Amino acid sequence: MSESITLDNIYQKLKRIDDKLDQLIQEKTTNIIDPNMLDSLDVMTLLSLPDHLRTSALTLFELKEATADEVSEVTNKERAVESNYLNQLVRMGHVEKFRNGRKVYFRINEKSNINRSNLS
Repeated sequence: MSESITLDNIYQKLKRIDDKLDQLIQEKTTNIIDPNMLDSLDVMTLLSLPDHLRTSALTLFELKEATADEVSEVTNKERAVESNYLNQLVRMGHVEKFRNGRKVYFRINEKSNINRSNLS
């Protein structure tokens, strides 16, 4: 039973850290980046993203639109982790989130400057 409690404590601490990171990213995004630039996900923006978010964004770009589960299959991360990363990209304005039936899909923001020629 103590192992279960320890794992639960670790999970709770990781959740709080993740929430704090989301808050820092949101503050940094709104304080440093011009709001008009949030629409674009160009090469320079991709390079400025942390590795884990860049991997998710590039995978989503290749898939065009996908669920967190589909992205996680390509990135070999847990679905919940990938969902968190994709939602961070949504909050940053680089990715759109939409529902089709019961599934939630993500795609690169249509206003984005990114295209295949920029990544080749």
